Amino acid sequence: MGTKIILDCDPGHDDAIAMLLAHGNPDIELLAVTTVVGNQTLPKVTRNALAVAEIAGITGVPFAAGATRPLVRTIENAPDIHGDSGMDGPVLPEPTLELDHRHAVDLIIDTIMANEPKTVTLVPTGGLTNIALAVRKEPRIAERVKEVVLMGGGYHTGNWSAVAEFNIKIDPEAAHIVFTESWPVVMVGLDLTHQALATPAVVERIAAVDTAPARFVLELLEFFGATYKQSQGFDSPPVHDPCAVAYVIDPTIVRTVKVPIDIELTGTLTLGMTVADFRAPAPDDCTTWAATELDHERFWALVVDALERIGEVAA
Repeated sequence: MGTKIILDCDPGHDDAIAMLLAHGNPDIELLAVTTVVGNQTLPKVTRNALAVAEIAGITGVPFAAGATRPLVRTIENAPDIHGDSGMDGPVLPEPTLELDHRHAVDLIIDTIMANEPKTVTLVPTGGLTNIALAVRKEPRIAERVKEVVLMGGGYHTGNWSAVAEFNIKIDPEAAHIVFTESWPVVMVGLDLTHQALATPAVVERIAAVDTAPARFVLELLEFFGATYKQSQGFDSPPVHDPCAVAYVIDPTIVRTVKVPIDIELTGTLTLGMTVADFRAPAPDDCTTWAATELDHERFWALVVDALERIGEVAA
C-alpha cells in the first residue's frame, strides 16, 4: 500500500480534483475524508464531498463532517469562486454513501492512533479548524503524525487579502496552532499553486480520457476558470489543492525550502499572513517548509493518470 493520508477538505472545485487524485493514485492509501467549513457552509461542502465519492466510486473510506465555524472568527465563505453550492457547474449526483457517526475531529484522532506512529500524513486543503481541534483534544497525535502537508498560505502571495490566503485567513488561530506544533508542516501555498494552471493543453489531455469522472473535471474547470478569470484575472485557473496530494505522492514534483513560518493574528492589514523568515538559514529545530516550484508537466501527468485509473464508475 502507499502513503496513508487523511484528506481534510471543504469541496470546492479543486478539493474535488484532490480527492480524485488521492483516490486514483496507487501510491496513496486514503484512510479517511473529513470536511470543514470553508469554501461554503459545512452541510454544503459535506454533501459535495459525498457527491465526489459517488462520481469517483470511492467506497470503504469513512467520511465525517467536522467544524461548522472557525475557532474564534465569524464564518467566511467563497461563493464568488465556488458558487452558492460550493461546487457550481456540474450536476452533482445524489450521494448514497453515509457519513461516519463520528465528528471529523474524532475520526482524525482515532485513525492516527490506530495506525503505527509516523505512518499517517494529514493533508488539509481547507481551513485548519479540524486539525487544530484534533491536536488540542489529543496532543499525542503531534508525535504520531508523519507530516502535515497543507494547501494554504503563501510566502509572497495572497488572495483573500493583499498578503493572506483564504484557507489561513478564515481561521488564523487554527493555522497558528497547526504551524507551531512539533510535527513537520509543508506549506503548499499560492506561490506554488499559481503554477498549477489548467491550460488549454491540460484541458485537452483530460478531455482525451473521455470518462464520466474526467468529464466531471472538465465541468469543474470550466466553472472554476470563469470565476477565476472574473475575480482574479487568470486566463487559466490555478488548481490549488491537488498540489498538496501530488507532493505526498512524489515530493520531487514540488521543490521546497526549510524556513520558519508563523501566522499573523493581530495585523490590521496583514491578518492571516503566513510570515516566512528568509533572513538566515533555517535553524536545526525548524519544522516548517514552504513549497516554491512545481513541475507542471509531471503534476498534470499524475492527475490524468489518476483519472485513467479510476476509469468509468458503475452507477
